[in-house]
Amino acid sequence: MPKSMTGFGKSLVETDAYTQVWEVRGVNSRFLDLKWRLPLFLRPSEAALERVVREQVARGRLEVHLEFTPKRTDMWKATLDAGLAGAMLDELDALARARGLAFAPDLNRLLGLSHLWSEEAVEPDPTLFESLSHGLRLALTDFNDARSREGRALADDLLARLATLSGWRGAIFAAAPAVKTEKMEQLAARIAQVLEKAGIEPAQDRLLQETAILADKLDVSEELTRLSGHLERLEALLREGGEIGKKLDFLVQEAFREINTCGNKAQNLDISRLVVDFKAELEKCREQVQNLE
Repeated sequence: MPKSMTGFGKSLVETDAYTQVWEVRGVNSRFLDLKWRLPLFLRPSEAALERVVREQVARGRLEVHLEFTPKRTDMWKATLDAGLAGAMLDELDALARARGLAFAPDLNRLLGLSHLWSEEAVEPDPTLFESLSHGLRLALTDFNDARSREGRALADDLLARLATLSGWRGAIFAAAPAVKTEKMEQLAARIAQVLEKAGIEPAQDRLLQETAILADKLDVSEELTRLSGHLERLEALLREGGEIGKKLDFLVQEAFREINTCGNKAQNLDISRLVVDFKAELEKCREQVQNLE
């Protein structure tokens, strides 16, 4: 079955050295659009991690978040801005001297000044990167499971709607010939009535020509045949699954084109009502299709 582009996935990988928690959230998008929230030391590895994502996701706007918690102090790489810290202490020392006060700085206070500290951006070692890639794949698997469940529900809903649309298409197909015959008879009677009032004998070849022109304008058989083909192809794609979102969207647009033409040609209230209902249901299908990968 097809997958939805909306979903959430999570994974937890814990070792003696660290804990990693990955979260993946996805919403609709025409293309694959990744937004990362990673620790600073992983920023140089975004391109490699993106390849991991592309293994399992083709479309959607994804937010990928990693909460990485080292358990060993030797895994932390913190750098103090010693120059700025020294300048701040010198200023305080000068202020104390100017006022004749003793100055004994509490260096522990520097731990609470976050702007004096920074992480060092370094490439993770290969073993750590493999572990992180594994954690990301687990989150993506959970994400895809959620997308598959929603995709199955969307496909079932769309298949039910397509069955309704096929029924309405059949009703239009059944009603169209009678409407065409009725309109042609009305036209022939109107022309004969006008010519009779004018004292002119109606020419049969002229009547045939006019009714033939009207018949061509009212004929929706080609549109209904193409529409039937689009509906059948939509159903087949939904049952095949895979990355079908763009194909479905295109076919829905083509179905709109055919049913619009039928509505313009059919000069009948009952058919017009069916066309309106058809377009309203097809619009719901388009909204659902845009959620599929």
